Amino acid sequence: MAKKLDKILVVDVEATCWDGLNPSGMENDIIEIGICLLDVHTREITDNRGIIVKPERSDVSAFCTELTTITPEMVAEQGISFKEACNILKKDYLSQSRAWASFGAYDQKQFQRQCTALNVGYPFGPSHINVKTLFALKNKLGHEQGMAGALALLDIPLEGTHHRGVDDAKNIAKILERILG
Repeated sequence: MAKKLDKILVVDVEATCWDGLNPSGMENDIIEIGICLLDVHTREITDNRGIIVKPERSDVSAFCTELTTITPEMVAEQGISFKEACNILKKDYLSQSRAWASFGAYDQKQFQRQCTALNVGYPFGPSHINVKTLFALKNKLGHEQGMAGALALLDIPLEGTHHRGVDDAKNIAKILERILG
């Protein structure tokens, strides 16, 4: 149960990926954690940040760079370890005490898989909000929409670069803000 319900931590991750199957010996690793806080009372979106993470079990492919704009050079120069990134979530964003949200279940599952594989403590508490499902239910849709589709239905312009965690987290927060409206 979330202990602090003043703000919702909105998270979007980007992970290593390939055009087709993973190459032999490569696992999907988080390379960016996009974060922001949505104030439940004021509806203000603050503390928007992207944490670049060095992949430990794979490399950033050309396909991945094309999709996310994150380059191998960026992760080499700006990246921190996954464990350090999880510690930032816990310390700076109180991630274990707050409800947290992502668009779909991918981000939650990726964190669970990677934390288990790398023996890193899971940085979140149990209160996860799946904005993708919530949006479909709230709008009585017959199926879930992608993030860009949900923004379009709400007539909210997509801000920044799609498939950059820092930008997608803020866009997801805008969708969640409308749901809470």
